[in-house]
Order: sequence, then structure tokens, then C-alpha cells
Amino acid sequence: MKNKSLLIATVFAASAMTVSAQDLTSKKGETMLPEAGDWAISFDATPFLNYAGQLFSNAGATSPTAGYTNGYPWAIKGKMFKDAQTAYRAGLRIGFGSQKWTGDVATPQASSFVAPEYPALPPMGTDEYKSGYNSFVLTGGMEMRRGKTRLQGYYGGELMFGMGGTKDAYTYSNALSSGDPATLDPNVTIADSYDFGSNLTGVSDPLGNGARQISMKSSTMMFGLRGFIGVEYFILPKISIGAEYGWGLGFGSTKTTNVVESQGFLTSGNIATSEFTTETKTSGFMIDSDIQNSATGLVGGSGALNIIFHF
Repeated sequence: MKNKSLLIATVFAASAMTVSAQDLTSKKGETMLPEAGDWAISFDATPFLNYAGQLFSNAGATSPTAGYTNGYPWAIKGKMFKDAQTAYRAGLRIGFGSQKWTGDVATPQASSFVAPEYPALPPMGTDEYKSGYNSFVLTGGMEMRRGKTRLQGYYGGELMFGMGGTKDAYTYSNALSSGDPATLDPNVTIADSYDFGSNLTGVSDPLGNGARQISMKSSTMMFGLRGFIGVEYFILPKISIGAEYGWGLGFGSTKTTNVVESQGFLTSGNIATSEFTTETKTSGFMIDSDIQNSATGLVGGSGALNIIFHF
């Protein structure tokens, strides 16, 4: 009886090992779990899960889209497996762009100038507004994995570094002048500038008689350190659904430089024009969970549910 019981236990254990081994390979013999040298990329799983749910509920399923991982809408996130239990993680964003707008304005003339008769137009000039931005964000870290079935747990840490900026610049065809009648200098005022919606309205006026924007630029830098823990379940060979939570610290700072051109009356009755430059600096520091850090932009949180493809 004892030998029979031992035989039954041995057969059961062997059967369990066979089931476990089969569970980690597909019917075609494909390996379920990531291996050394594999790469992986993450997407937001929500559209895929919504699609599957709508199929079962006959709710009119729409095709899913491969969106950015939740909490990391600014970067592509990926992994490279050193071995089955260790992976390097990285995220990257490189971005820049610019736009240009132009607007025509009349050119003021000296008092001796004879204005053209209708329908002739007065001399015209062109004002220009340029806006641009640049952004660079890099994350890197390592994760360690546990588990011998389709259910895999992992943990690790990563660093984040980011920098970027914006710049607005305005060029005016009509230079501000004093309107000195002795030199027949036409009195060019702020009103003789094209209003791009941000260069004349809401501009701080140091001299009290009108101001226009010359330039505005900002630069931002941030650092972050984040620890994370998560879980993945491999639904198909090398395809898993995962959830991840993190806690970290972050520091960010921004400097903004603003240049305006302003007009003010002199005691002689003429108008003086001057450029004024102001600087503002802001900074922030936080140690908190992903959801709070993501809200401040210091350290982005990861997705509530991700789908990860390994290849």
C-alpha cells in the first residue's frame, strides 16, 4: 500500500510538472515567457479590454488603438531582457517644433506726407510672430522578476531626466518713435502693431502708455527617482497584461524670461521707448505615489493596466 501511494504521488507530481511545462508553451511549442535577449514595448491596455468586453456584450465593439502607456503620454517605453529574471527599462522622448504667423499693418507717415486718395492703400508693412518648443526626456532603470508560471511579479527602480523649453519672438515693421515734429518723425505707437492676441493684450506695461511683447522664453529641467512593483499575466506567448504601481521623488525647476517694449511720456511732451526684461523662477519637490507625482509632472506614473508585447 505504501509503495502504491508513493507511485500515485509520483505520477501526480509528474503530471503536475507536465501541466506546468505545457502551461508555459503553446500548442505549437512557443515559449510563453520572455527570454534572454527579448525586447518588449508597452501600450495602454484599456482600448483592448474595452474591445473585448464590447464583443461579449454585443455593445458594438470598435477597433482598439495602440495608445501610449497611461501616465507616460510623453514617451515610448520599452524593455530589454538580460535574462528571464532581469530586464533593462528605458523611455525616450525627443521633440521640437515651430510655427510662424504674419500680419499686415499700415506704415505711419510724417506729417508732410500726402495720403493717397481712395481706393489707393497706404504703405504697408508686415509683422511676424514665431513660436517654438523643444523637449528631451530620458528614463532608465532595471526590473527584477519572480514567478515560474504565466503569472509573473516584478519590482525595481528607474531614473528620469528631462529638459525643454519654449520661445516666442515678435518682429515689427513699425519701430516705436518719439513723434518729434521737428524731424517730422511719425508718432508710431503700440496701436501701429499687429495684434497676434498675446503680444498686445495682457502685456505688463512698465511705463504706463502701452507695451508690446518682444520675446518670451522658458526653460525647464527635472530629475526623478522612482521605485515600482507590478504583476503580469501572459495571456498568449510573449503577450501579457500587466499592472504597475510606483513611489518616487522628483525635482523640477522652470525659468521664464520676458522682454517687452514700452512707451512713456517725457516732461518735454515727447514719448520715450525702452525695453524691459523680467525673469521668474519656479521650482517644486515631491516624494509621493505615482498618481500625485504624475499630476505635478515631476515623475510620471505608469499605466493602471498595460499590454506588453515581447519579441
